[in-house]
Amino acid sequence: MLNALEVVTTVVVGVMVGVEFSVAFVMNPILNALPEDSGQLGHAHGGRMLGAVMPVWYIGSLVLVAVWAVAGWHRDGAGLVVTAGALLILSVIMSILLLVPINNRGKTWTPDNRPEDWKEQLNRWNRWHYARVAVIIAAFALLVAALA
Repeated sequence: MLNALEVVTTVVVGVMVGVEFSVAFVMNPILNALPEDSGQLGHAHGGRMLGAVMPVWYIGSLVLVAVWAVAGWHRDGAGLVVTAGALLILSVIMSILLLVPINNRGKTWTPDNRPEDWKEQLNRWNRWHYARVAVIIAAFALLVAALA
């Protein structure tokens, strides 16, 4: 049963990493290359869509890692799992304090109501998002290492 938990947790976290990596390095460059206001509207829609799904995914991943850490405490690699969990906690804190406030504003923006500094706010979100992606990639790598 523990082996199944380890695999499911690693897959769930890995897919989350893939989505966030894709947002940073695929979707955002595509949206930024769209003409006129299309990119900003795309960012707002993405913020609404992913803003609804990702909190559940982040917390669910953290819960799975916590259960793995407790259930597998006696196994080699438990320290790696605990460290991965700490990194996921950091990613949730980063999200709540740094990214969600910008996303909550940005998902309501239209070309008619966006603030003058909307591009600066979006760039700030992107910088924090790159840092968060690095944190969750590290967590994922530790989980993979713990499987060995």
